[in-house]
Amino acid sequence: MTRYKRRKISAAVKWTSLLMLPVIAVGTAKGMEFLKIKAENKNDTVQCSSVESRKMKKKNGKSDILSGEAILSHGYGIYAEVSDTDVRLQNPMDMVSDNPGDKPYPTEWTAGIDITRTTYGEYSGTTYFNLDNGGQVNNRSSISNDDLLAESRVLPDFTISDTEEPQVLIYHTHTTESFEPFVRDNLDAVFNYRTTDSTKNMIMVGNAIQAELEAAGIGVIHVVEIHDYPSYNGSYERSRDSIVPILEQYPTIKVALDIHRDAIASETFAAQPYIEIDGKEAAQIMIISGCDDGTLNMPDYLKNFHFASHLQQQLESDYSGFTRPILFDYRHYNQDLTTGSLLIEVGSHGNTLEQVQYSGQLIGRSLSRLLESMKEK
Repeated sequence: MTRYKRRKISAAVKWTSLLMLPVIAVGTAKGMEFLKIKAENKNDTVQCSSVESRKMKKKNGKSDILSGEAILSHGYGIYAEVSDTDVRLQNPMDMVSDNPGDKPYPTEWTAGIDITRTTYGEYSGTTYFNLDNGGQVNNRSSISNDDLLAESRVLPDFTISDTEEPQVLIYHTHTTESFEPFVRDNLDAVFNYRTTDSTKNMIMVGNAIQAELEAAGIGVIHVVEIHDYPSYNGSYERSRDSIVPILEQYPTIKVALDIHRDAIASETFAAQPYIEIDGKEAAQIMIISGCDDGTLNMPDYLKNFHFASHLQQQLESDYSGFTRPILFDYRHYNQDLTTGSLLIEVGSHGNTLEQVQYSGQLIGRSLSRLLESMKEK
């Protein structure tokens, strides 16, 4: 029996019966046109139409990065399997970590910069184009939009099979990235939106994706090692060191997802990009598919883009408006390791824990449907 099979048996025994439904935070809306995008893309300003927004206040963050231990997640105590298709998650604010680590999630809050609730609509501009079955691409490469649209129609490079072995790998290069506790007017003025508490950082989002995939019968390995400590610099090298041995041990893994959150903000406000889906608020997400200008050692980057395009269209077919455009740009992000390697930004630091957990569920459901359609005949 493989270690993975033993983990699955153990997990089945240890899953809890917690069935608490998330509390839905509802806000009012206003109109807005521009937002600045994120750490690695902060010099770009994008314009989109059909944008709703509401202002609320928020914070300036510190820059200390955090720590934690290296283990593989078995999902213990995070969710209960209700049926093959109904996985209910415990509210993240009700989860209590046995070991919150060096930087626990705050229990007291101070008022910082405004939070702006916004729903991104369709983007316009010469770098954007629409995919055939929903969603858009933000093409920052030298490849023409027409040529890249043609590439988006190519099937992914891999199939999956009926096996108990893992076929999806979830990990987090910036593991400690965190979120708002609930919908409110301000960011915190002290918290830097990073925590070693695995119930309040990217591990929680990964657990939500994992739960849906496993409920659909798809084997998952979830790496919960913290990679952005002791230094933020070098995080990608450390996450690579974590996942390469797993990919070598399990050649059945076809999809490798690095799950992050964005940081959409200016000096005066931070965004909370959300959309209501089936009566609940989800954080809008963005897929990043890197490309190579000949210097990044990613000869198969278009194969990742083929997968990204099909996942984007599946997500938009299932949940219209859930995604922001795929960012296709000269980025590496360890996407040379498989032909199903993507980085997914789940919300931003202005989003709430409940919103991003729900987004994780939706990602898991759509990915399950896509992979089911890609099974070997």
